[in-house]
Amino acid sequence: MSLFNFIGRSRQFEAKLEASRCRLWRLAHSWCRNRALADDLVQETLAKALACHQQLRDPEAMHAWLCSILANCWHDHLRAGKDILDIDALEDRDLPMADCPEEDCLKNEVVRRVRQAVGNLPPGQREVVTLVDLEEFSYAEVAAILQIPIGTVMSRLSRARASLREALREPRASAQPTSAVIRRLRG
Repeated sequence: MSLFNFIGRSRQFEAKLEASRCRLWRLAHSWCRNRALADDLVQETLAKALACHQQLRDPEAMHAWLCSILANCWHDHLRAGKDILDIDALEDRDLPMADCPEEDCLKNEVVRRVRQAVGNLPPGQREVVTLVDLEEFSYAEVAAILQIPIGTVMSRLSRARASLREALREPRASAQPTSAVIRRLRG
């Protein structure tokens, strides 16, 4: 490979790394629930990716490769036994503003409940549900990223979704469907 090809590929690789930063941060934040720790995990992930860029065999699978590095950094952090900030200490400053205050309040409440429910999942379930449902990886890709059997991915995902359904279930005040109440109020 000529020097110019190497420099061009290196710049292209660095540009792709930078483009992946936001997605990696969202994933790291969904796992650790701590903005500063998510920053640190992404920084460590990108540094490791730069150091071992020659290990990337398929440029099309770069995001999965980066997620695998991120998962390893996260697991290293967990093994080190460092403290993790509680989900209740988080702020929702990054939520977009709604058109009306009621809608904004409702959206904030839904987001808060979902974040809390996901945050209460065990780490293994939280990792799988975020990779499958938020990052849209296949079960096989998640198994490769987390270095676990595909059956473990499926069972963790099933348990995570069941836990989320239970945690997000709305208590019913009446047996009347919500749409009937809305129609009755409108007149």
